[in-house]
Amino acid sequence: MNTSSPRTDSDSAAFALDALSPLDGRYAGKVAALRPLLSEAAFVRHRVQVEIEWLIALADLGLPELPRFDDAARARLRAIVSGFGAEQAARVKAIEAVTNHDVKAVEYFLKECVQGDAQLEPAAEFIHFACTSEDINNTSHALMLGTARDTVLLPALDAVIAKLRAMAHEQAERPMLSRTHGQPATPTTLGKELANVVARLKIARERIASVRAQAKMNGAVGNFNAHLSAYPEVDWEAFARGVVEGPLGLSFNPWTIQIEPHDWMAELFDALARANTILIDLDRDLWGYVSLGYFKQRLKAGEIGSSTMPHKVNPIDFENSEGNLGIANALLRHLSEKLPVSRWQRDLTDSTVLRNVGVAFGHTLLAWDACLRGLGKLEVDEARLDADLDACWEVLAEPVQTVMRRYGVPNPYEQLKDLTRGKGITPEALAAFVDRLPIPPEARARLRAMTPASYIGKAAELARRV
Repeated sequence: MNTSSPRTDSDSAAFALDALSPLDGRYAGKVAALRPLLSEAAFVRHRVQVEIEWLIALADLGLPELPRFDDAARARLRAIVSGFGAEQAARVKAIEAVTNHDVKAVEYFLKECVQGDAQLEPAAEFIHFACTSEDINNTSHALMLGTARDTVLLPALDAVIAKLRAMAHEQAERPMLSRTHGQPATPTTLGKELANVVARLKIARERIASVRAQAKMNGAVGNFNAHLSAYPEVDWEAFARGVVEGPLGLSFNPWTIQIEPHDWMAELFDALARANTILIDLDRDLWGYVSLGYFKQRLKAGEIGSSTMPHKVNPIDFENSEGNLGIANALLRHLSEKLPVSRWQRDLTDSTVLRNVGVAFGHTLLAWDACLRGLGKLEVDEARLDADLDACWEVLAEPVQTVMRRYGVPNPYEQLKDLTRGKGITPEALAAFVDRLPIPPEARARLRAMTPASYIGKAAELARRV
């Protein structure tokens, strides 16, 4: 993205058409919330933030060569972050074009910012003091990922869960024929099937939210070598922990190589992939229910389902969701498998891979949005659900043979197998079979009163309880 100047509407249109990734083209508007958090400009801004907080903390140490900043000087430093925009990001990238080193470019940019400031300019050589690039990068990534998760992804997932929960409660008592192995099976309720997904997503959501973003600021290979060479009397581990867990609000990791090992990132990406897998399962089931006619889809004026078949209203939102979930999970799983692996004390393979985190998050957000949009279009076709149930009285073979077992009737399963397997069965035929059974009258009456629509067990209660 060009950060040197704002794009005009015509520029934006051309950019969208020329974009290599659909996240920056066709779908740019749908993932816009992630761009200020996970873009290259956002990465640079977070690096600036980390460098400044490190510098302010160093000044608070009481080092003879670095006097403590007064409140006004602290405010001027932090204003560099709050005022960091396209122009500043472009300047950093211009410096990087010369240095060919992205973190060093941030250091030089900050030295430019403090030039002419009577209190800050003398502290310029303490910018990036004793830091390796990864001290700045890993903390920046942790800030970016944590904020994107908390402010964008979790609210988006919460919206999907809330919609599914509302539908589960609304349809708690709506009987539906189950389809195990694709064949008619023991009835359930539509609400209970949606409640199952809510319960799974709630657990997945808790795991995403519970991952603690970790960071390190311990020097080139994690031992505070440079720090101690300059100031051996300082407790640098305690100091670094204070910076990471104080103004940066992250969890400190004291045992690292040159890079933070990224295990927490892998945990986060695995948790996101698990939620995505649950939604792939949902997308496919809803696609199938639309195909069966259990759901109709609300029409939108002017929308076209097929270029040649005008009658069609396709379940494109669930298809779009499923496709993007697959792309997201391919990236998330590669990230979780690759990032914790680094040759010896450092190799650079993590750096280029980490630049694709925004892509993985973008496809995830896009998929969740599409799923939510699809859910909002669904209308239950009660007549179709009732017709399917009424055409499958053979599903009551299960309760009949179970009651027969209770009362010791011989060969209950085999008798019902002969009666129903591979055959359609009428309510009258089933009633005649029940009337011949040597079971108590109250048990016979209970079976005679049962219908496929009433044989739903605790489904409604479970759906209402989610």
